[in-house]
Amino acid sequence: MSRRRAHIAMVGIPAVSHVLPSLEVVRELVSRGHRVSYANDPRVARVAEPIRETGAELVPCHSTLPVDDNDWPDDPIAAMGLFLDDAIQALPQLRAAYDPEPADLYLYDIGGYAARALAEAQGRPLLQLSPTYVAWQGYEEEVAAQLWQLPGADAYRARFADWLAGCGATTTDVDAFSGRPPRALALVPRAMQPQADRVDTETVTFVGPCFGARAERESWTRPAGAEKVLLVSLGSAYTRRPEFYRQCLRAFGDLPGWHVVLQIGRHTDPAELGAIPANVEVHPWVPQLAILELADAFVTHAGMGGSGEGLFTGVPMIAVPQAVDQFMNADRLVELGVARRLDTADATADALRTALTELTTDPEVARRSARLRAEARAEGGTERAADLIEESLR
Repeated sequence: MSRRRAHIAMVGIPAVSHVLPSLEVVRELVSRGHRVSYANDPRVARVAEPIRETGAELVPCHSTLPVDDNDWPDDPIAAMGLFLDDAIQALPQLRAAYDPEPADLYLYDIGGYAARALAEAQGRPLLQLSPTYVAWQGYEEEVAAQLWQLPGADAYRARFADWLAGCGATTTDVDAFSGRPPRALALVPRAMQPQADRVDTETVTFVGPCFGARAERESWTRPAGAEKVLLVSLGSAYTRRPEFYRQCLRAFGDLPGWHVVLQIGRHTDPAELGAIPANVEVHPWVPQLAILELADAFVTHAGMGGSGEGLFTGVPMIAVPQAVDQFMNADRLVELGVARRLDTADATADALRTALTELTTDPEVARRSARLRAEARAEGGTERAADLIEESLR
C-alpha cells in the first residue's frame, strides 16, 4: 500500500500498563514517516519519557487519575467514576490542542473516553487500541448487567449520559460509547480473550502483543551458573506487598539451580524484606520482557500485559492476581494449561515452591507453552497493527 504522511493522534491515560502496550505501535508509525502526537500527562515521568522516546510529540493533557499513589477505590462504580471525571476534564484540553488542526485519525486507549468524544465531534475516524480483552456478543447481558445492579450505578450512568448529550459526541448511548468502539485492535493474544468465538471480528482484530524490537533495546544477562531463571513481578500498580515478597524469598531463596529476579515496585522498601538470599536480585523495576526471553518460570499478578508477555515467551506462570481483571486472567491461564493460580492469602512459601516444581517438571505444560508462544507470535504484532492503522487512513 502506498503511504501518505498523516497526522495520527494517540490519546491515553497515564498508567504504565495502558501506555506500554501501544508504545511500539507508535514507534513504528513514526518510523514510517507519520506525524504522531500522543496526548498524556507530562507530569508522570514513567509514561511521558517512554512516549517521547518513540519520536512522537507529547501533547500535555493533565489527568486526575490516582496513578501516582495507586489510591484506587475498591468499589468498581467509584473506580469507573474516576475515569468519567478524568474524561470530562480532559476533553477541553484535547479540544484546545486538536480543534485548530484536527488529526487525520485518532487512536485511543480504552480509558480515553474524551478521545472518542473529540473524534466524533470533529467527524474524524477513530480506532481503539485495547490493552485488554474486548466485549463479546452478549457481554452486556452476561457481565455488564451485574455491574449496573451495584449501588451508585444509576447515578453514574445518568451523569455519563448527561455528558454525552452535551460534549459533541454522536454516540449518546452509554453502553455503546464506553464498550463498543466502531473499530478496535486488541493488543493481546487471542488466547486470553473470553468468549473469543463471540467477538465481532468485523470491528475487532486481534494483533497480539506489540513488542516490536523492545526486547532488543532492553538488556538483561543470565548470570553465569544459573541453571534456571525465575522472574517475580506484580506489575506496576498493586505492588506494595512486602509479606508476599517475603514468602517468595522463603520459597525460592537458595533453591538449588535457580536464580531469582524479584521486582518489588516503587512502594516497597527493600529493607522490609529482611535478608536477601545470594541467588536473588531485588529491583523496583526490571526489563521484564528481556528477562522472560531467558526465563524458565514467571510469578505474575496476571495483568493482561504480564499474561501476554508470559504467553509470548512461552514461560509457565504462577498467577497471583491482585485486582480488577487479573482474577479472570489467572483463571484463563490455568484453563490454557500453562499456569497455577494462588490467591495472595494462599501464596505461602510451601505453596509457591510446590507450584514452581509442578509447572517446570510437567511436559504437558511445556508443550502447551510452546504452542501458545507460536500462536501469539503468528498474530502479527506491531507491524500488522501499523498496517491496519494505515488502512484506516484510506
